[in-house]
Amino acid sequence: MPTPSTASDDLLLPGTRRALLHRIAVAQSTARTPSLVAAVVRDGRTLWTGARSCVDGHAPDGDTQYRIGSITKTFVAVLVMRLRDAGRLGLDDAVDKHLGATAATGVTIRQLLAHTAGLASEPPGPWWERTPGGLRPDIDGLLGEHARLHPAGERHHYSNPGFALLGAVVERLHDGQPWDELLWSQVLEPLGMARTTRRPQAPHAGGWAVHPYAELMLPEAVHETGLMAPAGELWSTADDLCRWAAFLAAGDEAVLSAATLEEMRRPAAPGGDHGLGLQLTAAADGRPLVGHGGSMPGFVAGLWCDVAEQVGAVVLANSTTGAQTGVVARDLLRIVTEHEPRIPEPWRPVSDPDPELLALTGPWYWGTSPHVLRLTAGRDLELAPATPGGGRGARFRAEPDGTWTGLEGYYDGETLRVVRSADGTVTHLDVGTFVLTRTPYDPAAPVPGGVDPAGWGAHGA
Repeated sequence: MPTPSTASDDLLLPGTRRALLHRIAVAQSTARTPSLVAAVVRDGRTLWTGARSCVDGHAPDGDTQYRIGSITKTFVAVLVMRLRDAGRLGLDDAVDKHLGATAATGVTIRQLLAHTAGLASEPPGPWWERTPGGLRPDIDGLLGEHARLHPAGERHHYSNPGFALLGAVVERLHDGQPWDELLWSQVLEPLGMARTTRRPQAPHAGGWAVHPYAELMLPEAVHETGLMAPAGELWSTADDLCRWAAFLAAGDEAVLSAATLEEMRRPAAPGGDHGLGLQLTAAADGRPLVGHGGSMPGFVAGLWCDVAEQVGAVVLANSTTGAQTGVVARDLLRIVTEHEPRIPEPWRPVSDPDPELLALTGPWYWGTSPHVLRLTAGRDLELAPATPGGGRGARFRAEPDGTWTGLEGYYDGETLRVVRSADGTVTHLDVGTFVLTRTPYDPAAPVPGGVDPAGWGAHGA
């Protein structure tokens, strides 16, 4: 993955730059935000950075730290998925397997990542974002007696303590090493994100509350949140978060594979608006967006990526309420993709096609419905109806055992197998037990149903 470079005026047209600046200027002015900084990244390269401030001559830049709140959860989720990919835990492990008995006993790692564990949104006791973390010195203090509000797995219910538990799991499986130290060595340093830290480092913005009915400001206190830190403690910059957006869109084998990032970006909760540690939404034209919002006293943040366009947008502000950073970030994505859509790479043929896979391509029939099987990148396959509305289709990822796994739609997670006769000849495709044959209802293949053994013919009423 390329490292985002410093934005340059020649990367976007003047009209696009003006539209981006106008959008953040309106946001800062109408929300009465002390300062706001934003950036857009595409294909791993920062296209534009802009800022507005209430103090002339003191606007922030891409290296100014802001508290990013719950965007922290995306980093913790990556640490968890690294453990999964290393075989250290399973997403369907009960959390008590790693932490012992708690009020969350029985809920799974997957449910915590997707906020479907049924846990309360906040820990018991005083408001955790505004009080010292020492008030919650252990895991029991994060959950309390009434931590379970809903049956696990039944619904999406956002839970900050759930991510505190995930941070504790990460530390437990690394012999007690603090999660933020692990984050630095395993994720931030490899991605070149030196300005993302658990505690603020200069230059950083101060957090403010703006009076709702007067043009006045009040400084917000910053507390270390202790065990709740994995839910929202981190500070970062627009430059660093451009690197993070590029990573979430494309992956980086030094940290997490593109396949695992794709898994995280898939809906994992009822309603379809949350993956594994990531929030999901859609652009105005329906293209999926992935990212997360964040807030802590004095700060709000938004980060969204358009994976298809490989564009990401970041907006950071230092006001407790008012600045709709997530909305603004999505608007910045829209401005860039509408004004300057991504130019596709030239089509290029493959140099060494697998003849056995090539022989599988072409028409196949699900019953009488014609489908087309295509060989795509590497050994992956794509099955599509030959006519609109003529059946189900999906992309399939090649697996080491010679099968393929569906990545979307009805076949999401289902297995595609190539079935051969004793002499090695391909007889049919088995897609989650559905049989696809080279001709409609091929009599030589196992076809469920009452097909006339006499074959096709004219039949009267």
